[in-house]
Order: sequence, then structure tokens, then C-alpha cells
Amino acid sequence: MNVKNNKRKRDSIDKIEKSFINMLQKKELNQISVTDICKDTGLNRSTFYANYIDIYDLTDKLREKLEKDFGEQFKEHYNHKAVMMFRHIYENQLLYTTYFKLCYDEKHQINIYDISRAEQEFNNKHIKYHIHFFRNGFNAIVKMWLADGCKETPEEMAEIIESEYRGRRDYS
Repeated sequence: MNVKNNKRKRDSIDKIEKSFINMLQKKELNQISVTDICKDTGLNRSTFYANYIDIYDLTDKLREKLEKDFGEQFKEHYNHKAVMMFRHIYENQLLYTTYFKLCYDEKHQINIYDISRAEQEFNNKHIKYHIHFFRNGFNAIVKMWLADGCKETPEEMAEIIESEYRGRRDYS
């Protein structure tokens, strides 16, 4: 029975994604082929093409999944949001390293920004600039942390981010 999101299909997608992510750690995107992934996973090309148009479609779907999952993780946990985000990144380092390697952060942003807090901290003054500055700064900090092997704890990283909000009213 061909049921949407059946276990076999989900397992195939998981295998393809894991293989692709692992290959990206050793090769550039343009050096990875559908054949490479199929050989690595033991799946047929028809299975790959039943789920993706091509390698670039796979990268887009992987990005969309990561951004959606990341956003869903933290919707309702404002008080410990930063710690939870860094724990999630720490536990999924390979996935986030891949995300940044594919330069998705340049076109897409992981949605972690709390606009209501920014409005409170900055009195609605020049919010669009602050949002852009914060998102890019956050991505830069995460990239550095990942590149350095996540030596600091998620709690320490959360403190770094939280410290950027302290005392902001004095500067607005």
C-alpha cells in the first residue's frame, strides 16, 4: 500500500539525507552525485527520484526541514530558549555544520529572533537594522562555535547571546 509518509519511504529519506550529509563533510556539493548516494545507501535511483528532483532539491528540502524543526523546537520555551537552541545545535553538530557549509545562512535565517523583546529593548527604534545585525551575529557565533568543536557548553553560549541584550536601553 502506497501511503504518504509510510515507514519505508521515511527510512529511505533518512538514509539519503544521512548519506548526503556525510558526503558533504568530505566533498563539495558539485562533487556529489545521485549515483554516489545510491551506492552508499543501497537504494535504487528510482527511490531517490521518487523523493527528490536532483541533488539541489535534496539540499533545499534538507534546509527546509532543518529550519522548520529548529523553529518548532523553541516556540513555547521563551525563558530557556537560548540554552535549548545551543543544546539542539550541540546535539546535531554535523547537521548544522552542513547547513552552514551550504551557505544557507546567507539566504535563509534560522528563525530565533524575538521581535517583541527587541521592541521592548530598543523602543521600536530602528528594529529592522537590529534584527539584521542580531541574526547575522547569531549565525557568526554559531559558526565559530561549531568550527571550534563546541568547546563551550550550551549554557555558556546562551550566556554569550544573552549578554548582548543587557544594558541596551542605555544605547538607544
